[in-house]
Amino acid sequence: MNINQLDTLITLSKTMSFRKTGEILNLTQPAVSAQIKSLEDEYKSLLIDRSQPLALTDSGKVFLEHAHKIVRVVEELKQRLADLENTPQGHITLGTTTSIAIQILPRVLSYFQDQFPLIQTTIHSMPTSQIMASVENGHVDIGIAYLFEKYPALETSVLYYDTFELVVSPRHPLAGLKRATVEELRHIPFIMLTPDTAGRRFADQIFKQHQIRPQIIMELSSSEEVKRMVELNLGAAIIAKMSISNELKSGTLQMIKVTELEISHPIGVIYKSGRYLSSAMQQFLQDLKGMPESHFIGSE
Repeated sequence: MNINQLDTLITLSKTMSFRKTGEILNLTQPAVSAQIKSLEDEYKSLLIDRSQPLALTDSGKVFLEHAHKIVRVVEELKQRLADLENTPQGHITLGTTTSIAIQILPRVLSYFQDQFPLIQTTIHSMPTSQIMASVENGHVDIGIAYLFEKYPALETSVLYYDTFELVVSPRHPLAGLKRATVEELRHIPFIMLTPDTAGRRFADQIFKQHQIRPQIIMELSSSEEVKRMVELNLGAAIIAKMSISNELKSGTLQMIKVTELEISHPIGVIYKSGRYLSSAMQQFLQDLKGMPESHFIGSE
């Protein structure tokens, strides 16, 4: 068994196609088949059910789980050896929300990659609750998200603060108002983020405190989708102020102040307590924590 065979199996488990796997790994289809067959012969187990469509056998699923672990250990070994050269390098997997990825990370990563070109980053967009879980189970190296709760297994550090605001189309009946009461939200249609997002959890909490059952006509997974629906005047929304800066400038959305929503929420960096921090992660965390808040909110 070698690492290339494990990489081939992992890729095949995602594509379920010998041809596509070969294209991704720059191998011929027979070479892919030969690597899988070699693993099956060595461990005397059928890993792939080759009837159409392809599928992992029970043995294949167990083997895949351990293949992921072995590859991670080898990658960590490579990283530790590279760290001995004292040059920050390697790969970082970031997990963050869609709005943070769009509004914040371009400036952060542009600066970081200019300074440290040997460090590569991959970004996965996901809800805050999933970010925490992904950092804890090791699928994501570093998270950037709203810090609503304390997690014993995670280290956190606040980067900046944001608020959630009521936004409407300029054609909405409330558009003439600069400020509204929470009671005025009782009878208007809402376009909401999905329940697993930070913004939705906060909105639900506020509505519950005031015994309001909002008229939810649509639920969407990202702020970008919500903004487009609000611009079409299909309903009002409560989303992060950071994510609407461009729309407020262009006039496609209008923000209405609601006293009950005026609560600042910390957004910070998250990583797992006690885990080995590669030179790339150490440098990224050091730079991120050292950035002034104006670097994050400077585009507003």
